[in-house]
Amino acid sequence: MQLTSFTDYGLRALIYLAALPKDRMTSISEVTQIYGVSRNHMVKIINQLSRAGYVDAVRGKNGGIRLGKPAESIRIGDVVRALEPLQLVNCSGEFCHITPACRLRQVLAQGVQHFLQELDNHTLAEMVDANPPLYQLLQVE
Repeated sequence: MQLTSFTDYGLRALIYLAALPKDRMTSISEVTQIYGVSRNHMVKIINQLSRAGYVDAVRGKNGGIRLGKPAESIRIGDVVRALEPLQLVNCSGEFCHITPACRLRQVLAQGVQHFLQELDNHTLAEMVDANPPLYQLLQVE
């Protein structure tokens, strides 16, 4: 299974936000520059993460973005569910003629379920804890 770039950069953005000092907000432009992704793409990602409650977006002169929840409470599996279209195959009757007799959809669904269960065992905090140089590696110059 391969995650979309949307989910990939969403997870990376959250890791960056979690690695920031607790009192520091950042901007979408900074995250965009760090990862070399288009600003338009990152705006959509941050918007989705904000709607899901993972990012707090503050408007205005002193605004910016920061984690919307403690990193310890953000499960990686939940983030993937919020960002990733998890339908692996198109099993509609008009697209696939063997749908009534096919067991592939069930097997793939079980695989996705196991994949997400494993991701649920890990939090965003685990991605940055005991990793002090992470923020320094990602700093914008």
